[in-house]
Amino acid sequence: MAVFVQKFGGTSVGDPQRIARCAARVKQRVDEGHRVVVVVSAMGHATDELIELAGRVTARPSRRELDMLMATGEQVSVALVAMALEKIGVAATSLTGGQAGILTDGNHGRALISEVSRARLDEELGFGRVPVVCGFQGVSRSGEITTLGRGGSDTTAVALASALKVAETGGCCEIFTDVDGVYTADPRLVPTASKLARISYEEMLELALLGAQVMHPRAVLFGERYGVPIHVRHSQRPDEGTMICRETPEMEQMMVVGAALKRDLGRVSLRRIPNNPGVQGMLFDAVAKAGILVDDIVQTEFGEIASISFTVDHGDLADVKIAASQVLDRVGTGELAIEIGLAKISVVGTGMKTHVGVASRMFTALGDAGIPIHNITTSEIKISCILGKEHAERALAIAHEAFGLDRLAAGTAAAGAAAR
Repeated sequence: MAVFVQKFGGTSVGDPQRIARCAARVKQRVDEGHRVVVVVSAMGHATDELIELAGRVTARPSRRELDMLMATGEQVSVALVAMALEKIGVAATSLTGGQAGILTDGNHGRALISEVSRARLDEELGFGRVPVVCGFQGVSRSGEITTLGRGGSDTTAVALASALKVAETGGCCEIFTDVDGVYTADPRLVPTASKLARISYEEMLELALLGAQVMHPRAVLFGERYGVPIHVRHSQRPDEGTMICRETPEMEQMMVVGAALKRDLGRVSLRRIPNNPGVQGMLFDAVAKAGILVDDIVQTEFGEIASISFTVDHGDLADVKIAASQVLDRVGTGELAIEIGLAKISVVGTGMKTHVGVASRMFTALGDAGIPIHNITTSEIKISCILGKEHAERALAIAHEAFGLDRLAAGTAAAGAAAR
């Protein structure tokens, strides 16, 4: 008897009809003789609506009260899913994150899971019931309700799968969403994109960080750390999906497995600042305290002066401008420049570790198309280019084609992934 954790996103439980189809998915696993734990997000756009409601009450709601409010969205979903399961003959119990044993660090709005106590889950499973757990939330050791931030339901599901040791039972964590797997690029932007049968944690993590929205990066990292097989599948129709798993040597035979696009970036540059030890730490400490995630960082030295540039989401530019200006005031010199209207395209593949010519192929393809590159960053398994957002979608398609990803039919991609 295997244990499966099945997670259903907000669009998957957006109305009673969709909830019924999700319940049928759960029943299918139960009828196969397996034990199942379900994790559910808030219905549709419920979380956004709750945030908007809070904004109509006060312009500055406290993080604690926002957590109290937003946690109710998942409570609605789990209750309805449990009712739908009971209706079709599957015993079920709805649980909040705290009731399911999810303990967090107590940081409201962006809490980290510190521990999962599986006692209540084991009790429900032992009685033959399906626990239906609120995603996105937990409880601190002091009893405070906390939320995990956007994408937190994915993280909840993988954390529970880790605690339940699903891999040892022959099960996995099934992420049911509104797409039928992981593609070589967003098929809405690149119609020739193909679905992958499997992808490594490392590749999926890079793609998620670089703009692919199928999985949340925290969940992928959790899965890699604890060896949880993650199966991305469509919630409303049968499909083979994509398995996210540990890298094997055969995976390196494919140079690149995917291309991603990250829109709406701004570049922040501090120019002519002192090239002294500690200045970088001062700058990025101020940015971190403002709660801003930084993307690519480039430093250029000119003797006793330097320039530092980095990219952030457009929505963070106002806050980062304040933080960077305060740093300039502290060092007593330099100037601040901000550019908007940028995007980043990236290609990812563990095969880059053993193949040569990856960078030249990408840069040549973009150059032949007349697309200027503003900045380049690389890692062992990725190459990213910052460029004007007006070129973004065309550049994505060009990069996808340059590595032959456009020539993969869905069946070919599955066969190739199995061979790798």
